[in-house]
Amino acid sequence: MYKLLFINLFLTFSLCASEILATVNGKVITREDVDKFLAKSIPGANYSYMTPEKKRQVLNQLIDRALYLEVAKREGIGNSAKFKKDLEKLKENLMLDYWMKKRLEDIRVSDDEVWNYYVSHDSEFHRSAMAKARHILVSTRKEAKEIIQELENSSNLEQKFIQLAKTRSTGPSAKNGGNLGWFQKDQMFPEFSNATFALRKGQITHVPVHTSFGWHVIYLIDKKPAGKVEFEKVKEQIRNALKLKKFQENLQILNKKLKKSAKISVK
Repeated sequence: MYKLLFINLFLTFSLCASEILATVNGKVITREDVDKFLAKSIPGANYSYMTPEKKRQVLNQLIDRALYLEVAKREGIGNSAKFKKDLEKLKENLMLDYWMKKRLEDIRVSDDEVWNYYVSHDSEFHRSAMAKARHILVSTRKEAKEIIQELENSSNLEQKFIQLAKTRSTGPSAKNGGNLGWFQKDQMFPEFSNATFALRKGQITHVPVHTSFGWHVIYLIDKKPAGKVEFEKVKEQIRNALKLKKFQENLQILNKKLKKSAKISVK
């Protein structure tokens, strides 16, 4: 049963990867071709989430490319001496890329090595106290006090805060319900930070907070105390850093060894 399930999953993946999206004079353009093209030309773009119009634009670019390639072949570009020379250079660079990637993948870093690095490099994983908050920014103290009064009379404080932030806040975060995301204390004006960090989760400032931007009403979503970042959150980051360090060290050792036995002439 498990074998059959694996085969079905493999076939499903293969079909998705090789899904034919277009043909140009018999040459197929697959979903895999599109994904590779996007990875190089628009990093981070995902074909699945594109609008139909954007998908057509991407596909048309690959169709144009296929047509131009046919012309280049007919005109014998691949037979020129310069093309062949440049092709050899590309093959050499690709070979080196694959070789380095393989050597990096072959390096092993044990769980003990990762843990030992974590416990012996405390300062690297120190986290300052952080807060996640919403705010409503207005131009006068009077308006801020009116908003506070309206919030104090609300039965659903956060939802009311989001609504008022969207309709009355003059800050750029208004469209997000005033959400400022996570920030450290020293990232904001002292007046703003002091008021925010003095709140408990789910509370608002009952007195308007003034900065050079204007008057703020603040809602605290959550807080994190200062301390060390949890091991589980950074262990893979540490492992990758140690792998890269070992890779570089191994490369230096190999470099010295190769230079000792090589005949090198520099002019």
